[in-house]
Amino acid sequence: MATPLSADALVAALKKEGVTVVEHAGWRTHNRNAKGPWGPVNGVMIHHTVTSGTTATVALCYNGRSDLPGPLCHGVIAKDGTVHLVGNGRANHAGAGDPDVLAATIAEKHTLPAPNQQSTDGNTRFYGFECENLGNGKDPWPEAQLTAITKASAAICRAHGWSAASVIGHKEWTNTKIDPVGFTMASLRTRIGTRLASGASPGSPSSGSSGQGTAHQPFPGADWFKKGPKSAIVTAMGRRLTAEGCSAYRSGPGPQWTDADRASYAKWQRKLGYTGTDADGWPGAASWKALRVPASS
Repeated sequence: MATPLSADALVAALKKEGVTVVEHAGWRTHNRNAKGPWGPVNGVMIHHTVTSGTTATVALCYNGRSDLPGPLCHGVIAKDGTVHLVGNGRANHAGAGDPDVLAATIAEKHTLPAPNQQSTDGNTRFYGFECENLGNGKDPWPEAQLTAITKASAAICRAHGWSAASVIGHKEWTNTKIDPVGFTMASLRTRIGTRLASGASPGSPSSGSSGQGTAHQPFPGADWFKKGPKSAIVTAMGRRLTAEGCSAYRSGPGPQWTDADRASYAKWQRKLGYTGTDADGWPGAASWKALRVPASS
């Protein structure tokens, strides 16, 4: 769970990830915020447009239809890989979906439940990208477009400290939709996860990010922390938690795992959107990966 990125932060994150961005007039204040809340946000949703032609597609997603006012997404991803920004704030893209899917996305589960409810407002919770494609299973997905979808999704995940499990398809949100068609969401999440793990971008737009080229400490395992370790890994973790604004330390951090480390890590888990027993302060693989702890020398 996170506060939505500002327009400036979104542009910065996309460009930092190597995305080619076109900002359309008025996009920064173009939204449906008067009709409902925007945020807290929990993920990124991918759609196909059932249209052909970038100019017409962008216009449709900006203006909307008579029965569904625009913006219909935050960004349109064209065949050539350009991301056209058309909205900032609440957008009419996700509609109602399954609360169990939302809970699984927040927890960054690798497997989502089958959607069978339409009781949760997805327009509040998800960034949306509409991807130019006819959605008939025959219209190709150029590599430039798939790369742009990967980069745009990774940019937002990196900015919020999310993993690739925070990216879902519209068809995974509700059983009333089939998009996207032509590639699997599992394959897309694999691409996004590979990109996030590779450190292809210097990190999130925040000053607390670890730098480009930094080797990250592999997850030591949940049981390792419960044994009360004394290690440079604990110190490095504590410094990253402090940099992310999640410190519960009165002194340190130091190499000995303490209750202050656990309290700090619980703050980090809550920052990522975890709740209840999923935010108990014991590190898990997904939240550890998002923290990007530098490898100790």
